Amino acid sequence: MRYDLAVKDPEYVKELVSHHVGGYLKIAPEHSEEGVLSKMMKPGMGSYDQFKAMFEQFSQEAGKEQYLIPYFIAAHPGTKDEDMMNLALWLKSNGYRADQVQAFYPSPMATATTMYHTHKDPLHKVSRDEGDMDIVKSGKQRKLHKAFLRYHDPKNWVLLRKALQDMGRSDLIGKNRGCLIPPFNASLEGRDAAQDTYQSARKKNSRVGNDSVKRSNGSSNNSGSAKGAAGKNAVGKNSKKKVSKGNFQTQHTGLPPRKTK
Repeated sequence: MRYDLAVKDPEYVKELVSHHVGGYLKIAPEHSEEGVLSKMMKPGMGSYDQFKAMFEQFSQEAGKEQYLIPYFIAAHPGTKDEDMMNLALWLKSNGYRADQVQAFYPSPMATATTMYHTHKDPLHKVSRDEGDMDIVKSGKQRKLHKAFLRYHDPKNWVLLRKALQDMGRSDLIGKNRGCLIPPFNASLEGRDAAQDTYQSARKKNSRVGNDSVKRSNGSSNNSGSAKGAAGKNAVGKNSKKKVSKGNFQTQHTGLPPRKTK
């Protein structure tokens, strides 16, 4: 929704909030920094703050408990590490903890894709002597930008701590309220570094594929001496329902794959 246009008509916002929101409303400010927003042709955060105030006011007047869910993106062309750091600070100051985050991926017929491949800004006059834009292409930097969006995840603290030190912002590492991440915490980071405790909702909802079944079958074939015991405990914890070819749904569409010969 174009919330920057909606704020110009309070009656529209009141109607929307009072009768057409089912508890949560998703909007896409996408970033907090003016330089990055200008590359996206998006309004500044002033429009978001204005819409948020109207949303909360009309929700209260309607006697409803409703929430805004802002959407942000990492690694968009023109984004610097400092921009993502400032976005992380904005998220923390506003009490947001992103669960699923997305990094920019170039798609056809998009202005941002032109920026990604040419390192130029076609929204302004392009000249031969013009400097190149900051483009996030390396896997390491893309991972860092996504980590800033999930600053609260202990698995990202090692990466963020090193980045903040390289940026000369060690003042953001500590236990004070204004800090972004805490100092090293062995009880949290030691455990999470060894195990991938975070799973996205998409991964949790995915069904087991044939590769997992093959691994389970392979492990069972290697236990030749335990065939008798396996027969008795066929209904036990090691038994799994076999998934035959073409008998499971994909996580992308929820539809069964096409029949193959």
